[in-house]
Amino acid sequence: MLGLGLLLSGRAAAQAAPVDGAGIATRLLDHLDAGRYADAEAMFGPEMAKAVPADKLKAVWESLPAQAGEAQGHGDVATMMQGDATLVKLPLHYAKAELVAKLAIGADGKIAGFLIQPAEAPAVAAPVAADANFSEREFSVGAGERALPGTLAMPKGDGPFPAVVLVHGSGAHDRDETIGPNKPFLDIARGLAAQGIAVLRYEKRSKARPQDFAGGNFGVDDETTNDAVLAVDALRKAEGIDPKRVFVLGHSQGGMMAPRIAAVSGHVAGLVLMAAPARPLLDIVIEQNRRMAVLDDGKTSDAERDAIAVLTEQVRQTRDPLTDPATKTVLGQPVGYWRSIDAVDAVADAQSVALPMLVLQGARDIQVVDADWGRWRGAFHADKRVEFKLYEKLNHLGIAGEGDGNLAEYNVPGHVDATLVDDVANWIKAH
Repeated sequence: MLGLGLLLSGRAAAQAAPVDGAGIATRLLDHLDAGRYADAEAMFGPEMAKAVPADKLKAVWESLPAQAGEAQGHGDVATMMQGDATLVKLPLHYAKAELVAKLAIGADGKIAGFLIQPAEAPAVAAPVAADANFSEREFSVGAGERALPGTLAMPKGDGPFPAVVLVHGSGAHDRDETIGPNKPFLDIARGLAAQGIAVLRYEKRSKARPQDFAGGNFGVDDETTNDAVLAVDALRKAEGIDPKRVFVLGHSQGGMMAPRIAAVSGHVAGLVLMAAPARPLLDIVIEQNRRMAVLDDGKTSDAERDAIAVLTEQVRQTRDPLTDPATKTVLGQPVGYWRSIDAVDAVADAQSVALPMLVLQGARDIQVVDADWGRWRGAFHADKRVEFKLYEKLNHLGIAGEGDGNLAEYNVPGHVDATLVDDVANWIKAH
C-alpha cells in the first residue's frame, strides 16, 4: 500500500522518568487545532523543530481534512514507556476516516517524534470455518530472534500443492495487510486456499520488528526483498508443497519488488503483480498528493499546495547526491532508504527474470494509475507469458466500489473481489 500518513521524527532523548505524555499530546493538538503553529513548534526538540518548522507543520495539519474529511475531535490518550522514550497514542476522529497521532517524548518534555496515520483495525481475523477445505497454521519466516511470524493456509489433501507468498505494499503491515476494517491478504489467502493453492502471509519486518531499523541505515531489500526470499525458501521446503510451483503475489510496492525478489531467489515459478507501480515511487508520491488534494472539492487549497511544495522539496533533497543518506526526508524516512527504492526499475527487473506474469489493475485505483498500467502493457503486450486483467470497479485494495475512487472507501468494510481471486487461482493452476 502506498503510504497514507505522515512521519515527522527525530531521536528521543534519554530520560530518567516518564513525563506527562497525555498532557503534552493534548496541548500539542490544541495548538494545531487553533492554528497556533509556532506554539506547536516550540514543543518540539531541536531536531524536530529543524525538520518540521511551523510553516511545514501548518501545511501538513491543514491538508488532513482534504484526505479524511472534517475534523470531529480527539479520543482518549494512551501512554507507555519504550526504552528511554515516553510514547503516546491519541485517536483523531474525522468525518471520513479514523486516524491516530503517535508521539515520542524525551525527558525534557520535548517532542522528538510525531506520526499521523490511519487507525488500526483489530488484528484478529475470523477463524476458518469448520467445514472449510483448507486449514491455517502458524509458520515462521527466517530463524532465531529475527524470524517473522506468519500464517500458512494449506488445502486439505495429500498434495503436493502449488503455493504463493504474499508480499505487502509500503508501510508497516501485518500479515493480513490490514487497512482500516479491510484485510486484503486474508481474503486472498483464504480464497486461493479454498481452490487448492497454499498461501503464506507474514508480518512485515517494519511491523513485527521495527527495532531492526533503529539505526537508520537500511534499504528496501532489508525491508522487503530479503524476507520475501526467505519466505519463498521456507515455503518450498514445507511438507505438501510443490517446490517447483511457488509463486509470488506482490501488492502495490510489493508488486514493484516482486521481480527483484524472483531474481534474488532464483526459485520463483511466476509472478502476480497487483496494483504494481511501474515508475519511481518518489514521483508517484508527489503525483498521489496532487490527486488527493482535488478529490474532495475539485481544487487545491493553499494549505494543500504548501504541503505538496514541502514534499516536492523533500524529493529534490533525496535525489541530490550531496544530501547525507542519513537525512530524513519523505515520510520521515532516511534518504538512503528512498535512494534504494528509487534505484528499482520494476519493468526492467521483470524483463530480466523472464517469468510468467499475471498483471492485475483496478480501474478505480487512485494510487497506482493508468500510467503504471500502461507501462506494464507497453513492455509486455507481445509477451505470451504475460497476462493482463483490468477490473472496472476495483480500487487499490482489489475491493469493488462505484464512482470515482477516494480514500474514504478504505474505511468501508469490504472484501477483495471474488473474480480477481478466481483469476489468480486459475492462472496459477495453468502454470
